[in-house]
Amino acid sequence: MIGGSGFLGRELTRRLIARSHDVLVVGRGEDALHAGWRHVGWDARSKGSWIDAIDGSDVIVHLAGKRVDTRPTRANVDELIRSREGTVRLVGEAIADMDTPPTRWVQLSSLAIFGDAGDEVITEATPVPTDGPRQQVEVCRRWEAAFEQAAAGIDRRVLLRPAITIGGAGDPATAQLTRLARLGLGGPVAGGRQWVSWIGAEDMFDLLEQAVIDPDVDGLYHLASPAPATNAEMMAAYRAAVGRRFGVPSPAIVARVGAWLLGSDPALAITGRRCVPQRLLDEGHRFRSTAIDQAVAAAVSGTLGTVA
Repeated sequence: MIGGSGFLGRELTRRLIARSHDVLVVGRGEDALHAGWRHVGWDARSKGSWIDAIDGSDVIVHLAGKRVDTRPTRANVDELIRSREGTVRLVGEAIADMDTPPTRWVQLSSLAIFGDAGDEVITEATPVPTDGPRQQVEVCRRWEAAFEQAAAGIDRRVLLRPAITIGGAGDPATAQLTRLARLGLGGPVAGGRQWVSWIGAEDMFDLLEQAVIDPDVDGLYHLASPAPATNAEMMAAYRAAVGRRFGVPSPAIVARVGAWLLGSDPALAITGRRCVPQRLLDEGHRFRSTAIDQAVAAAVSGTLGTVA
């Protein structure tokens, strides 16, 4: 697993260990042995002993990438690209040097590749735009292009575009939005009409695990609830979860200034996309979470489980 220190990687590691799989995490820090898994250090920029450690692995799971919650300056966006495109290319170069390369590669991308898409319903068949917010469209396009090139020799290539994950230990979206709602600032942002593609944490974890262990999972998948919500609906769900009847609305200009002062990216709140997981629906996948108010309530209360 490349870059498995985040909340997705930690939960995937736990689940794979429970299934008696050997897990190797390549990430920042020193080499270390843990209960049921091993950590191997890298600098995310150059080849090293980590290549020998993953030689002979069955599957590569690539989760590495700098957090997107940063000001969209040119330097920061360049670093977002490097942390994704660069590390994917590096792993591809490493695989070319292996005696026993993996036969499967599971790669995370993002539904942010569609930028600000208005009311259009987006599926896996929807063409990717060529322009839009650079920190969304260009970052993801280059990320996915690097994967297609780096994994060209791999038998099974899985590309996952997840939505905003709601729930789970360390869920950054719920932590931030819950805080705003409790402060009375959880009103709609920029009018609240923009669409939010979201997925419950348990669905996200289930699908990520399935992508690793199920040989029938192949190609591109959108990981999102089949019921996207508007920003106004999402913020109302967070207010309800913390017992607030009202939240101060944030006009677009206020959201932009506030995000900049907090060192964040206003596009995370004021842009939106109405994505649906058409392939999963066609394959008969049953989602645990399909109502955003119940998913948010479970996330805020710290519980996970079926909230259909």
